[in-house]
Amino acid sequence: MPKTKKVFICSECGQEYPKWNGQCYACGAWGTLEEQITEKRSGNASASSVKLTMSSIGNVDFPDETRYKTGMNELDRVLGGGLVKGSLVLLSGDPGIGKSTLLLQICATLGSSRKVLYVSGEESERQIKLRADRLGVSAQGLYISSCTDCDAIIEAMRTEKPEVVIIDSIQTMQLSELQSAPGSLVQVRECTTAFMRAAKALDISVFLVGHVNKDGGIAGPKVLEHIVDTVLYFEGDKQLSYRILRAAKNRFGSTNEIGVFEMRDKGLHEVENPSAMLLSGRPAGVSGITILCTMEGSRPIMAEVQALVAKSGFAAPRRVSAGFDYNRLCVLLAVLEKRAGFAFGGFDVYINIIGGLRIDEPASDLAVALALYSGLCDKIIGEDVAVFGEVGLGGELRAVSHIRQRVREAARMGFEKCIVPKSSLKELDKSEDYGISIYGAANLRQAFKVLEAITPKEQAQ
Repeated sequence: MPKTKKVFICSECGQEYPKWNGQCYACGAWGTLEEQITEKRSGNASASSVKLTMSSIGNVDFPDETRYKTGMNELDRVLGGGLVKGSLVLLSGDPGIGKSTLLLQICATLGSSRKVLYVSGEESERQIKLRADRLGVSAQGLYISSCTDCDAIIEAMRTEKPEVVIIDSIQTMQLSELQSAPGSLVQVRECTTAFMRAAKALDISVFLVGHVNKDGGIAGPKVLEHIVDTVLYFEGDKQLSYRILRAAKNRFGSTNEIGVFEMRDKGLHEVENPSAMLLSGRPAGVSGITILCTMEGSRPIMAEVQALVAKSGFAAPRRVSAGFDYNRLCVLLAVLEKRAGFAFGGFDVYINIIGGLRIDEPASDLAVALALYSGLCDKIIGEDVAVFGEVGLGGELRAVSHIRQRVREAARMGFEKCIVPKSSLKELDKSEDYGISIYGAANLRQAFKVLEAITPKEQAQ
């Protein structure tokens, strides 16, 4: 009989310790060491009974259909073209954001031609059926179960051989050989590892629903994100109807794509034109508002940037940013003050990206800078003007990528004028009629002059 020993494993980095410590010396995290019982191998035992098999990469073949279409183009876009066979996908988000709704809805399409197993550790079978009826989900190949035993689910995967398995949620699953409670760091890690091995061995696609902690990260050990193939975040304000799905990790596609959904009474609906959604309700005749054309993967999206500059009543003025990097905002304020001569020291500054969109690309700098300029000087920017460009520390405007797609999207949405970095004009095809007037600027001062020249005087007042 093998001997057992106790080890303490860090839930963040996986470092092992013979005894408990308050801090992990490897990653510096506090309170992350969890006790785990392992088998101690005897000295005369063989190192391993498993033999390594090798295959030439040229001899490895696979069927033509390596991806499943989920029935939702927005989800397929984020996944990289569809659900890959044998992949392990982790879907995370705030409670009530729509994770279970999204996965149950795709069962209508997947279950029509494939065998799908939906396992819930949080709802009974009657509750799942009640939710499916509300969403209008009914498929011959959809099977549901209420179970929390990880071993029983994997055994059903071996015997029943479903093509897609959905686990809702991984925090409710448990392995009987572990002494810790369901939802603990050890249980979450080991259950995920077990599902990963089963998915790869049986060539079954597995969806895992994961909860988030109070900081917004995925609940459980950090190594959980390294185990799975794809990590998806479902974002949005529960008080608003729009939801954004983005990939934080994807072994089979890009992580730059996003999917946009709208929550309705009958479930989630795809938003095929996010630009129109984000620009709806735009106020007219208000200063501090600019329109940015940003790229989310291969998709250009028009976004509304709002800036409010108000006189501060405190010695240290406030800087608040929603949907835009706070540190980048501070850099732009410093550039505007040093290179353009605008003083923001006695003003509170608020930046907001409408619609819950989070913008990270440098091409949004010019839109934010012009919105700050408009808010400080109380000058209204024309409603038919779109801008994009990166701002350097010297106040110069640097070239951005995908200028053709951005200009075409602005023209498609009805914009008549576009301010871009002057160095990006060479990427445009002069023989093509883009249907929009394009103005180049080399630095911020030139951008301000161009803006004043193309804005009607009666509209700027």
